[in-house]
Amino acid sequence: MHLVFTVTLKSSDRQFSVAAGETVLEAAQRAGVALPYSCRAGVCGSCKATLLQGHCEYPRNPPLALSASALAHHAVLLCQAVPSSDLLLEAREVTSVEDIARRQLGMVVTDKWPLAPDVIGLRLLPAHGERRLNRLPGQYVDVLLEDGKRRPFSIANGPQADGMIELHVRHVTGGGFTSWVYDTLKVGDHLRIEGPLGTFVPREDSERPMLFMAGGTGFAPVKAIVEHFIALGTRRPMQLYWGARTAADLYLRPLAERWARELPNLQFNAVVSDPDQSAGLRIGLVHEALLADQPDLSGHDLYMSGPPAMIDAAHPLFLDAGLPEERLYYDSFEYAPDVLAQIIAGRAGIHDRSL
Repeated sequence: MHLVFTVTLKSSDRQFSVAAGETVLEAAQRAGVALPYSCRAGVCGSCKATLLQGHCEYPRNPPLALSASALAHHAVLLCQAVPSSDLLLEAREVTSVEDIARRQLGMVVTDKWPLAPDVIGLRLLPAHGERRLNRLPGQYVDVLLEDGKRRPFSIANGPQADGMIELHVRHVTGGGFTSWVYDTLKVGDHLRIEGPLGTFVPREDSERPMLFMAGGTGFAPVKAIVEHFIALGTRRPMQLYWGARTAADLYLRPLAERWARELPNLQFNAVVSDPDQSAGLRIGLVHEALLADQPDLSGHDLYMSGPPAMIDAAHPLFLDAGLPEERLYYDSFEYAPDVLAQIIAGRAGIHDRSL
């Protein structure tokens, strides 16, 4: 492989080489350097860093997650940025995931059950002869399809001795894979996955209060991280906000309510956007409810996971409320890579109605 440019990370002085046509994120992963990321398509902004020296280009996808102001302040998206010179970057590192190897393995469906009218729960165990996946709470896997496509799903439980993985799969109208899961997949069937992926993982080097915000099935990785801190016996205050359109969409509300009853340092807030289907719960948008209760976020760590629209709306408002960007951890995971490509084309002015 012909190596052409060097990237230096200012905070740690670590360096790695980038091959021609490679993105910074790809090169970092090849070198065993863990930089934050989520969607891998330039949409969510999880991989944003500051370019201190050098130049890069975006030959694959435009940096949609960067505002004009961010670009003016030399922000770059590492999942799409291809260097055209040596680079000096100010970037966060997630060292806790660096020693975890990403790999493929076969899994067997051991349980399938309805969580909500349009959400299916799956439990998977490694197939015979497979080693369990080494991972951290909050990470996700790609389910590998026969046509070469991938479907990302966050893991809803922490690491287990038997390697069990729990997924929460929302049925998307017109979505071929989720329709197959909903209608055809059965206990005993085999799936092939690749992982672990993502850097939405617990940060334990803090004593600050924690805020968790989930939208819809974004509750899955939040659940895994909250359960991790509960198992650690943390005394840090934790407040969980879970938003959905209807009360029925809060498919594990009894679990979150039990946490709040049993743990003096955990509070749970359910928020529903449809006033006609609220079942007496708080009405509104979940990020607005969080800000109404917590107008000053400067002393918190905040984890959020859910649809891109929720992430996009909440992100700037949380920063405006005083939350330092390095303490905002988020996972925007709803779109599969091939669907993202169509979304990106649409945002670039090519109107594709086939989604």
